[in-house]
Amino acid sequence: MAKATNPKGKKVKKESVFSGSGFVILVCFIVAVLVYFFIYGNPSNFVGDDPNNHPLDGNFFGLIYKGGAVVPVIQTLLLTVLVLSVERFFALNKAKGKGSLTQFAINIKNALSQGDLATAKTICDKQKGSVANVVTSALDKYAVVEKDNTLSKEQKVLSIQKEVEEATALELPMMSQNLPVIATITTLGTLLGLLGTVIGMIRSFAAMAGAGGTDSLALSQGISEALINTAFGIATGALAVISYNLFTSKIDNITYCIDEVGFSIVQSYAANH
Repeated sequence: MAKATNPKGKKVKKESVFSGSGFVILVCFIVAVLVYFFIYGNPSNFVGDDPNNHPLDGNFFGLIYKGGAVVPVIQTLLLTVLVLSVERFFALNKAKGKGSLTQFAINIKNALSQGDLATAKTICDKQKGSVANVVTSALDKYAVVEKDNTLSKEQKVLSIQKEVEEATALELPMMSQNLPVIATITTLGTLLGLLGTVIGMIRSFAAMAGAGGTDSLALSQGISEALINTAFGIATGALAVISYNLFTSKIDNITYCIDEVGFSIVQSYAANH
């Protein structure tokens, strides 16, 4: 993983949007293919133990298998959304820290109103996470500029504000990691479902137009392919939209807390000096 160093000497992790999730997508694809052939395509799911025949009555796995080659592709996207959603859930909980962000902000404001930087840092040490990291950086800058007699009050305030912005910029990429992939799947899942639907309908019409009468097996396979892919595509797109909106909302709450506490630190310095 490549790293760059900003002018302040802090290491910034740089990685492609898809680099971390590429391995996850590959593994999900392998799992989806194995499930498609060995579970959905198990001969026991079909009449005469032959996957080329109709699925047994009420056999859902056999019906999914008749969805065709698009099924494992859409299922790959579905599994990817599930895995990345679980990863983001734990990552954002870690970024939030151990306690309530609202209570954390209140405690920091109370400590700052009393000019007690030591207590504020202790609160950050207990909270941990991205919010506490940003606040700790701002408090450290607060202590530094407080002893610096070469800067004016306005310069000191701007210096603290800049520190909050820089620390926030370092934490945001970690919080939003993998969300662009989920956002892409919101559209891609639905489009692949539509592609499978179109392929299935083409197969159905081809069976109806076949010479010598309608091929009932080909017709049923085409209809199954259309309906199964539609269902999988809609389910994948819906899950991705819910996941993306949920986690972006969590990130918004975290950044709002950072902005609120950062503003309080700046205002506290301006009021007390």
